[in-house]
Amino acid sequence: MFIALTGFAVLLLLCFLGFRVGFATLIVGFVGFALLRGLDASLAMVGQQVMHDSMNYNLSVIPLFILMGVFIVHARISQDLYDAAYSALGKMRGGLALATVLAAGGFSAVCGSTLATAATMAKVAMPPMQDYKYSDRLASGTIAAGGTLGIMIPPSVPLVIYGLIAEQDIGLLFIAGILPGLLLVTLFMIAVGITVRRNPLAAPEAPPLDPARRKEAIRGTMPVLILFLLVLGGIYTGAFTATEAAGIGSFGAAVIAVLRGHLRTFSEWRACLVDATTTTATIFIVLLGAIVFSQFINLSGLPYDLLDMVDSWGLSPFQLVLFVCAIAILMGMVFEAIGILVLLVPVFLPALTINGVDMIWFGILVVLVSEIGLITPPIGMNVFVVKSVLPNVKLGAIFRGVVPYIIALLTGLILVLILPQIATFLPGLMR
Repeated sequence: MFIALTGFAVLLLLCFLGFRVGFATLIVGFVGFALLRGLDASLAMVGQQVMHDSMNYNLSVIPLFILMGVFIVHARISQDLYDAAYSALGKMRGGLALATVLAAGGFSAVCGSTLATAATMAKVAMPPMQDYKYSDRLASGTIAAGGTLGIMIPPSVPLVIYGLIAEQDIGLLFIAGILPGLLLVTLFMIAVGITVRRNPLAAPEAPPLDPARRKEAIRGTMPVLILFLLVLGGIYTGAFTATEAAGIGSFGAAVIAVLRGHLRTFSEWRACLVDATTTTATIFIVLLGAIVFSQFINLSGLPYDLLDMVDSWGLSPFQLVLFVCAIAILMGMVFEAIGILVLLVPVFLPALTINGVDMIWFGILVVLVSEIGLITPPIGMNVFVVKSVLPNVKLGAIFRGVVPYIIALLTGLILVLILPQIATFLPGLMR
């Protein structure tokens, strides 16, 4: 266990020194394996693992869903989603903030990227909220928190990565994320309502949307809604696998973009493909580095030492899940979502499996915890993304603005913990 804990310490040090998580895990995993089995064995292991896993057919779901998200962003449907949400909720106090939550949920459902959702909604939702004198705290906090919905509502790249690491069905994970995702949207809207009730000046009344613009917005969102239902409906009914759904989704998103007047020049296609390739490469570096690191951790015997420790403590399966979630929340203050998954899941996977924990349910829990980390100091990646798009808004105002949503996320976590059926009901119908 000592060498494994030393490896984790060195990994944290490298991350604090500015190394990317993917390269840090690759370095520590390679060196640690070499110390245990020798340099030649470590070189062979790294080469074989990277070659074997990079050719894994299931991994193709990642670039395809990323490409789908890039096409959706390029189609610029975010304004239509926002206006359609505002047309439904604009009459309520805080209607612009409520529309931001609803639009962020809808956009993330077809985009799949939390950072893209936060950046896009900052550009779309912040100007009208500023025009109608919404407080910077409420407006920016709503945008940063709304972006976190991108890693829960399917298609979700973190759920794909969790499925690959934990060897779980990605389609079932997508279906499992639907009800928790809707729950979080509801809790976020409740958080807006409570905030506005406590401080009415934070959200002055705004006029209703022009009827002509409302009809145009609803028409603009229909193709995306149909695409979303096609992708998830096909997975749910078993008509196609998650990988096939990703391919269909990418093609459908490209068609939508073309019909909306985009992707009609070579330069536009090139920009989209470069963006998707860059994002995919970044994720694959993290994933492959984590695989090498997990080989070192498994060889060190840490997962089985933890299993013995759990037995000695007499933890029940539920208590074990609570213990892992607590660690994940602490890690979320430093690492982003994928980093938490690739570092935490391989270590506790044997103990969780042997104790009979439902790994679909646990996957939803660990992704939900990762959402909390996206808006929690000191890192809070979504907060810094919003800050980069809105340089005139103070960082402290954004962090104070996300506090009600952190409470909402913790409430959602507790509900999914004590009511696992929220995550397991829909997948149970498919099994």
